[in-house]
Amino acid sequence: QVRLVESGGGSVQAGGSLNLSCEVFGLDYRIPCMGWFRQAPGKEREGVAALYTGGSGRTTYYSDSVKGRFTFSDDRTKRMIYLQMNSLKPEDTARYYCALGPCISWSSASDYNYWGQGTQVTVSS
Repeated sequence: QVRLVESGGGSVQAGGSLNLSCEVFGLDYRIPCMGWFRQAPGKEREGVAALYTGGSGRTTYYSDSVKGRFTFSDDRTKRMIYLQMNSLKPEDTARYYCALGPCISWSSASDYNYWGQGTQVTVSS
């Protein structure tokens, strides 16, 4: 059974950085997509970044709102997924989730089967 556990959230001032981690238990390497999502109060869950490993390669995706500021990485030897977040803005405030799934569309939450409980990120101005 796959289980995901996020950590690394916290409160920072605008312009600061955080590095989120997601430990993956029971990983099935046939699952091609690993993603980070976020959800702010009153808003839908939004795809932030994802890594697709289907086919013969690895492709990383980012939403336009975080491109150039966030970096997705993974270390399969440690069963870890990371999201390095730099130049944080107040609008980045949300609960962040890691997820695994078949990923027909990397940013669609419905394409992911497994979710962590999330970690809160709060950015003050």
